[in-house]
Amino acid sequence: MSSRHTAAVVGSLVMASFSAVMILSGTAGAEDEGPASSKGGKVVDAAPAGVKPTTALPGKISVDNGSKKTAITATVKNEGSKDSGKIRLLVVGFDGLVVKNVEGCSAIPEKGLPEGSNSGFACPIDNLPAGKSKSYAVAATFDLGKTGKICLPVQTSDGKKTFWQQGPVPFGTSNPSPDAPATPLLLGTDNEPAGPGDKELPKTGPARDLLPLGAAGASLVAAGVAGMWWSRRRRPGAQEG
Repeated sequence: MSSRHTAAVVGSLVMASFSAVMILSGTAGAEDEGPASSKGGKVVDAAPAGVKPTTALPGKISVDNGSKKTAITATVKNEGSKDSGKIRLLVVGFDGLVVKNVEGCSAIPEKGLPEGSNSGFACPIDNLPAGKSKSYAVAATFDLGKTGKICLPVQTSDGKKTFWQQGPVPFGTSNPSPDAPATPLLLGTDNEPAGPGDKELPKTGPARDLLPLGAAGASLVAAGVAGMWWSRRRRPGAQEG
């Protein structure tokens, strides 16, 4: 076999191997988030007739053990028979999960955040047609030494009513892998930080387990139970969306 022919064969094999790796890598990435889930969600205020907003989060996310960065897809859906009209989706972080950015959305000022949260973004939606959904790319960090929760309320554009709220629902693992490049976390699982004999999760504040009504008018039951997000009384200066 000539050297030219041998080089061509080797080149073909390398390209084939590279293509196979790219296909496998793409599949693995697509499977990282798992099936979307509305776990931890419930109706709060009644939506207009024919409108049925819901949300979904990935069943699994992966946190980089070095940078603490993670990516989450937040989806809002209208499962009703009529268009939603103007609404907004909020994406809010709690405890060790900090929302850094949500594509196409605006950061909620600190004074407008609900009690107990550390970050949040508001995503205005002019209209969500019946049977349609809209997804947002969420950039966040997760401190694996703490618990971490996320909350997705769907509200009127002025925030006076909350039609649906998912969370605050946790992401976490009971089998941390600090030596691995990344740690997979499951939706609806309380995070157990790595460390021998470390069974008591750190608390980020005196009201971690139960968040009372605050001056902002936010009411949340944080320990995996969804509560009413915004009460009728709101703090002056809170964002109106």
